[in-house]
Amino acid sequence: MKRFNLVGNNTTVRTEVIAGFTTFLSMVYIVFVNPTILQSAGIPFDQVFMATIIAAVVGTFIMAFAANYPIAIAPGMGLNAYFASVVGSQGLSYQIVLGTVFIAGLLFMLLSLTNFREKLIEAIPNSLKYGITSGIGLFIAFIGLEMAGILDKTAEEGLIGDLSSPTALLSLSGLTITLILLARNVKGALFIGMIITAFIAYFTGQMPFEGGIPVGLPPAPVFMDMNIFGVFSNSLYIVIFAFLLVTIFDTTGTLVGVAEQGGFMKNGSLPNAKSALMADAVATTTGSLFGTSPSTAYIESTTGVAAGGRTGLTSVVVGMLFIVSMFFSPIVKAIATTPAITAPVLIIVGCFMIEGLSRVDWKTFDESFPAYATLLAMPLTSSIATGIAVGFISYPLMKLVSGKGKQVHWLLYIFAVIFVIYLLFTPMA
Repeated sequence: MKRFNLVGNNTTVRTEVIAGFTTFLSMVYIVFVNPTILQSAGIPFDQVFMATIIAAVVGTFIMAFAANYPIAIAPGMGLNAYFASVVGSQGLSYQIVLGTVFIAGLLFMLLSLTNFREKLIEAIPNSLKYGITSGIGLFIAFIGLEMAGILDKTAEEGLIGDLSSPTALLSLSGLTITLILLARNVKGALFIGMIITAFIAYFTGQMPFEGGIPVGLPPAPVFMDMNIFGVFSNSLYIVIFAFLLVTIFDTTGTLVGVAEQGGFMKNGSLPNAKSALMADAVATTTGSLFGTSPSTAYIESTTGVAAGGRTGLTSVVVGMLFIVSMFFSPIVKAIATTPAITAPVLIIVGCFMIEGLSRVDWKTFDESFPAYATLLAMPLTSSIATGIAVGFISYPLMKLVSGKGKQVHWLLYIFAVIFVIYLLFTPMA
């Protein structure tokens, strides 16, 4: 345990284990959602199931042992949908598109070996960092509200869902229970709230186990099912660029958000940033070798941080639980397919994450508006990367027109131009 410096980070083994369980339960849906999405692109379900777990374990363990952060890695939502859309819209085989992910992963690793991504984090002004953190908070709160059935974007009148539905009632019950536990300062309130909600779901028939709780051997992984030569013969350079760009900013934004929430940022920089940023790069490359879309740092890691996770031991627990999930797929599937269990946690963590808004200089318009724009864009577009793009474009623009252009780091100008071009000619994932 000395490796994780629990005492120095003011935490305990018990707290880290609870935080690990909390993060895992919040993100375990990806084990089944990712295969479902990529199956539509032609990749066999079992292949993606194993690839998802392998990528998550590799990336999360690197984050744990190399960077010592309570941040989990797994194939990213949005990126998997973009993968499927490329296969469907361009009539390509999934093996060719996996080749683009592999190449993007290699480029990602090369960039992570340099100081580029660290410099990028340091170049992001505080107002944007707080805007990104808060935007992610609102984004995951919206996800939680949709999962709970409280918010319905397809509703003809308003956005309120059917609050009398079993899912909404269970979610509201879980939310109430968890809020009471938090108000009473109960240690591990988020995790305990999920467990109580899971028991309620089981006894009300919303989380049934078919045929008991069998344990079996996991499916055999498939290795190197890709076509790299097809990437070049089909000139899929823009697809590589899209995967690379969105993954860089998705992960960078999430790392900044989680780091701000956990208090890991030191004078605007992230200690051990290179190791942390290498984790998702290696996971992306590894995942492509076994059959999945790019990996990213997970915003659900904020649930573990909110539960007290402060070191890589939290990530070790997450990685171990992913390994265990290979053998207990019926249990994992039951939890993953019962959104009311994790929805309350996402809603509550959204509240924790917007705390940074109090530190935005609201009286200085060229500082406050980019944070505000970022805050709005993430939940409204359902994309962390799009929100970051809006912030990166608006911040240097506002500074230029207010005569403060020299205060902006040159990297922000470069990415502002890139994002403008990208948003004009390429749909964001």
